[in-house]
Amino acid sequence: MSRFLTTSVHISAAILTRSRSPLYLPPSSFSPPHFTSTYHRHLPKPHRSISIRAVDSSSDTKSEDVSSEDMAELKSELDSNGSLRGDGDYPSGEFEFETPGAWKSFVVKLRMLIAYPWQRVRKGSVLNLKLRGQISDQVKTRFSSGLSLPQICENLIKAAYDPRISGVYLHIETLNCGWAKIEEIRRHILDFRKSGKFIIGYAPLWGEKEYYLGCACEELYAPPSAYFSLYGLTAQAQFLGGVLEKVGVEPQVQRIGKYKSAGDQLTRKNISEENREVLNTLLDNIYGNWVDKISKAKGKAKEEIESFINEGVYQIDKLKEDGWITDIKYDDEVTSMLKKKLGIAEEKKLPMVDYKKYSKVKKWTVGLSGGKDKIAVIRASGSISRVRGPFSSPSSGIIAEQFIEKIRSVRESKRYKAVIIRIDSPGGDALASDLMWREIRLLAESKPVVASMVDVAASGGYYMAMAAQTILSENLTLTGSIGVVTGKFNLGKLYERIGFNKEVISRGRFAELTAADQRPFRPDEEKLFAESAQNAYKQFRNKAAFSRSMSVDKMEEFAQGRVWSGNDAASRGLVDAIGGFSRAVAIAKHKANIPQDKQVTLVELSRSSPSLPEILSGIGSSVIGIDMTLKQLMDGLASSDGVQARMDGIMFQRSEGSSFANPIFNLLKDYLSSL
Repeated sequence: MSRFLTTSVHISAAILTRSRSPLYLPPSSFSPPHFTSTYHRHLPKPHRSISIRAVDSSSDTKSEDVSSEDMAELKSELDSNGSLRGDGDYPSGEFEFETPGAWKSFVVKLRMLIAYPWQRVRKGSVLNLKLRGQISDQVKTRFSSGLSLPQICENLIKAAYDPRISGVYLHIETLNCGWAKIEEIRRHILDFRKSGKFIIGYAPLWGEKEYYLGCACEELYAPPSAYFSLYGLTAQAQFLGGVLEKVGVEPQVQRIGKYKSAGDQLTRKNISEENREVLNTLLDNIYGNWVDKISKAKGKAKEEIESFINEGVYQIDKLKEDGWITDIKYDDEVTSMLKKKLGIAEEKKLPMVDYKKYSKVKKWTVGLSGGKDKIAVIRASGSISRVRGPFSSPSSGIIAEQFIEKIRSVRESKRYKAVIIRIDSPGGDALASDLMWREIRLLAESKPVVASMVDVAASGGYYMAMAAQTILSENLTLTGSIGVVTGKFNLGKLYERIGFNKEVISRGRFAELTAADQRPFRPDEEKLFAESAQNAYKQFRNKAAFSRSMSVDKMEEFAQGRVWSGNDAASRGLVDAIGGFSRAVAIAKHKANIPQDKQVTLVELSRSSPSLPEILSGIGSSVIGIDMTLKQLMDGLASSDGVQARMDGIMFQRSEGSSFANPIFNLLKDYLSSL
């Protein structure tokens, strides 16, 4: 524990559930659906040229068609939802459903006849999607458990065009993901409704986040005994300063910038005013966005929405009475209603296809084949480390060594016209982040690169993104956090209490800088430590300024370790445009001079499937929680020889952000629960 325990400034000192990055999928190809080539021209932004030398620092359906009024309402919401609006000269990437012609319909039916048995779906089926728990941005393999954001969205797009699918029955329960993923799913629900097919929501257990999805459905039902909570949002910050003081551990932390709250969880006993300011701003953004979207979806005034929240409603009947849900029904009653809607006799079974089976249906089968031009998609999720450690699992996050190999292979290949890098990371090892930044910039010299942020792309995650020519985020993505915090533990009092002694013999004035954890820093050591942290911060900030074509003084105003929402980051020049993956594709096509109405093939570049020992290891770790906690702690300590560019996890109750947990908190939690 005497090594650098270093992190970029964190939003809060919050306890989070652990997140596991899912397994990777072998390289595969698929294409996007139809998107419009709509451009929104506001104030054009100056073009930034990329130069390396400047910084060289080392269906048949019985459902009714959607009315023109409903379509106008859907389009209005999409245009104003903060996710598809135009920025500068960038295309919107908005989804437009195109009714297949007679010939295309014939070809699709022919393809369905020759499809493999596991890809066949009964005509008139209902796609049954169950959204629950954690949602990853990675494409899942057949050995992976849990939900995948790209596969959820792809399933909704396929279902819109699949003549065998009559509609969607969406089960929604407690979700453990950030607001950016929720926004992406909600957008695809609205897109699906453009097909004229029904999408019915059913929510037995839900809060604000789940309702945010549910109200986008055509109808929303809940059982009489539903657990629901629409009481508002909270942000939590928790501190270990008093605990560590009692056990004799003294964290010695160097922070730069007034928003450097990364070390607060270890050194403070209460929240700082700067941290409170950041959390209040983020909470205002999330709460304001929620009220605004619900207001538009339900046709209610914002004041009415806030009044309902403050009323503390707990009766399900009140929700129906005030129009928050369509009706109160059990699952079997909703199923019977769907049978009647589709003209199926009550005694017969409703034909359904679940998420996992429908994920096996190829887009080619439903007529969504790709074009000749290819765009590479590289997904980077989880904490950043330079190499895979001895305790690493297949879900160890972003391994710079492997990521760089992918970047170089794409740069050397002539197959790809452009590249989209999807980032969902709170950061990690600063050296690893810088090495990846360099490789992404080299890639951007040869072809267009678009960085698309998901739930969080902060500190080291933003370090990666700022190397791209264009940065895209959702309106509630957590980003920025440009800064570093470094420190070590002085365990002298703890050693004394437990009778442990440590003697260090050294050569060199500063040899014991991080080795001597039995004593505090000497004055000259503390000075060197502070200067080293300041130097690391300046390198990060200056590269951010260069990457964003901004003066260092201007970047300093937005840096200082502060975390911003996507919208706030865009208004400050840290992000170019607001939107999701479909808009990233549209921008990539635009940058590569590919017409917007021309189809492209998206090629997912991922590492190979895990071996059997890795799978069994993953299962064992998930069964024995403390084992995973110790592995995470050991990984963190093993990779903390240098400065970290990391953002701590932040927990919004009822609106949990990305679950990038601090393993120290998890270890303490597991230990205390075992007493």
